[in-house]
Amino acid sequence: MKKLFILLIAISLFSVCSAKNNGAKTETPSKSKAHIALVGKVIDSNTNEALVGVEVKLEGTDIKAYTDFDGNFSIKNVQPGEYNIIASYISYNKSYIEKLSVTNKNNQVNIKLQSSN
Repeated sequence: MKKLFILLIAISLFSVCSAKNNGAKTETPSKSKAHIALVGKVIDSNTNEALVGVEVKLEGTDIKAYTDFDGNFSIKNVQPGEYNIIASYISYNKSYIEKLSVTNKNNQVNIKLQSSN
């Protein structure tokens, strides 16, 4: 029952966020350098199940993305450099990744969230 409730909340959150972002362009940090897409997947640390609707944000910016039904996310137009990544989801502890170096060769991050219960 708990998993069904969390799934329904996640689907609702994902639908609202998708509807809100339709027609709106993604913010970009700057237009001076080549940009990269930061991609990854968010899973439950205990069950290894993909998590839907997780917010993945670049700390200190308004740049964020939400995971799809397979737990995948993509943040486009990221400049190469170091970033702190925050992943947050209802009923889970936040995940904080410090100083992730994003380059053309290193543009993927996989995140495991631990249930707060």
